[in-house]
Amino acid sequence: MNPSTCAAHVNGVALHAAGEMLDEAALRQRACTELLRQAAVEAGLLAADDAPAVDGYGSEAASDAIEALLARELVVPEPSQQACRRHFEAHAAAYRSGDRARVRHLLFAVTSGVDVRRLRDRAEAALLEVRCHRDGEDERFPALAGELSNCPSGAQGGDLGWLRREDCAPEFAREIFAGAEIGVLPRLVHSRFGLHVVEVLEREAGHTPAFEEVRRAVSLSLRQQTFVSALRQYLQLLAGRARIGGVELERADTPLVQ
Repeated sequence: MNPSTCAAHVNGVALHAAGEMLDEAALRQRACTELLRQAAVEAGLLAADDAPAVDGYGSEAASDAIEALLARELVVPEPSQQACRRHFEAHAAAYRSGDRARVRHLLFAVTSGVDVRRLRDRAEAALLEVRCHRDGEDERFPALAGELSNCPSGAQGGDLGWLRREDCAPEFAREIFAGAEIGVLPRLVHSRFGLHVVEVLEREAGHTPAFEEVRRAVSLSLRQQTFVSALRQYLQLLAGRARIGGVELERADTPLVQ
């Protein structure tokens, strides 16, 4: 869906000002917030004259009322010890600390007005070149970084040095520390900054804690997953009861199993 200038609304309440350009994700976010705001009014948690958030920013009272609504409506039980242990055993690497990787990259920055398709084509061409290059391979990556990268590290051949998970944007860290690969990663890495061609030069393994050391963190992680699932189902139910135009939301006509 292209950025929209149509009158997107929830039950007749506009989600944006006339002529405002919003992409689909932003419209969906505003629609979900408006669904919750209206549900809070209906539940008596928010005054009926609370002003809708046409600019995407609602009142403090609306935020508090939505929080109270979700606390009342969403069932988020404490996960059992067995469920926590199973989750930890399946995802132990996610709780390991101290992992380090020596990394260099090429950044193709996504900025306002950039043609994302052309940018992706350039990034994929660079990825293919560094993966397939043979003669003088060690020198080709830094040469391309100096020529193409939008990151200041390009002046140092794309070198980012030794990184830990906490040194990176979460989406970047997930790709770097998801496996044990050494060399140029076979896929573009997407982050809030743009598209990256990444090479891992070295790795150092960290410490994997015992379950008891991270039991609370595991429990919180499972609770968050349950909350997100319950919120999604609740929003589907609200959407199924609402008149919505100009934006696509998942709908459910009957209550879903919690």
